[in-house]
Amino acid sequence: MTKTIPVEQAVGMVLPHDITEIRSEEFKGRAFRKGHIIREEDIERLKCLGKENIYVLELGEDDIHENEAAELMAKALAGPGVEVSGEPVEGKLNLVAAHDGLLKIEVEALYQFNLPGEVMCATLHSNTPVKKGEQLAGTRLIPLVAKRGVVNTAVEVAKKAGGIIRVAQLRQARAGLIITGNEVFHGRIKDAFEPVLRQKLEKLGSEVVAVRFAPDHIETIAAEINACLEAGADLIITSGGMSVDPDDVTRQGIARAGATDIVYGTPVLPGAMFLIGYIGAVPVLGLPACGMFHKITIFDLILPRVLGGEKITRPDVARLGHGGLCRQCKTCAWPVCGFGK
Repeated sequence: MTKTIPVEQAVGMVLPHDITEIRSEEFKGRAFRKGHIIREEDIERLKCLGKENIYVLELGEDDIHENEAAELMAKALAGPGVEVSGEPVEGKLNLVAAHDGLLKIEVEALYQFNLPGEVMCATLHSNTPVKKGEQLAGTRLIPLVAKRGVVNTAVEVAKKAGGIIRVAQLRQARAGLIITGNEVFHGRIKDAFEPVLRQKLEKLGSEVVAVRFAPDHIETIAAEINACLEAGADLIITSGGMSVDPDDVTRQGIARAGATDIVYGTPVLPGAMFLIGYIGAVPVLGLPACGMFHKITIFDLILPRVLGGEKITRPDVARLGHGGLCRQCKTCAWPVCGFGK
C-alpha cells in the first residue's frame, strides 16, 4: 500500500525509490537514491524536480517493490552469455553481453513476458552481432509497487524459455574460398572478392585456410571445393556465378561437390541469389556478385548465424523478407539499422 505526504513534512523520511532528474539535452539520471534520508536542504530541490509529495510505503505480504522485481526478472531473463549489470537504477536493470557473439531473443516468450503490462523488457533485435559489455536489454516493473504474483508469472515465463535473452558464441571457422569466373581465372580482371571475404571472416574471429580459383566449369568448381575440404576447411564460401546467366554454374558445382539441403534464392536485397547448403556438417555459402559492390548483404546476415551453430533452412531464409531491404545509406551504420531485422 502507498500513501503520500507533503514534501515539507518528509524531513527524516527514507525515500522508497530513486528520484530522477532530467535537464533537457544535458542530463537524465538519479538525483536522489532509494534509501536517502530526506533533509531540510533537500526540500527545495525536490520541489524543483516536481515532487510536491513523497510516497510512504507500507508493503503487504503480496506486494513487491520495483527494485526487487527488477532483480528477479533480470536474473530470469538472462540466458547463456548474458550478465545482469550492477544494481537497479530508477527501478531498472540492464542486461549486457558476457562475450562477443550473436544476440538471440526468444521472441514469443518475450511477448508473453510483456503481455500483462505491469512488467516490461525491451531488447535489441534478435540476430544482432554484439560485443562484450554491450547493453542488450532493460527490464523493470512499471509501477513502484505491484502484486508479487504478476512478477512471479513473468519470471516463470522467462525461466520456462531457459532465459529469453542469450548470446551465442561464434566458432572460429577455417574457411576455404573458391573464387569462380572465367574472367578472374584467366587473369582478365583482378579478383575483388578475397580481400572482402577475408576481412569479414577475420572480424568475426575466423580465418582463411585456402583460396582456390576456378573457371565457369562445374567439375572444376566441385574439385576445388573438395580441395579446400582436404586442406582442413570447415566452412566453404564460393564467390560469383550465382545468377541466371547460362555461364554461371557455381551452384551446379556446389551440388556436384556433394552439397545437400541446398537453399537457393532469398527475399533479401542485396543478395537475392545467395545459396546455402551443406557437405556433411560443413556449411557452403554461395555469394552472388553483389558481395563485391555492397558493403552489407545477405552474407552479413547469414554468416554470424552459421558461425553460431545454426543450420539455415528455407523457413529461416523466408523470414528474412521482413526487413530484408537494405536502404543503401550513404554512410552505412549496420547493424544499427533495420536491415535483416
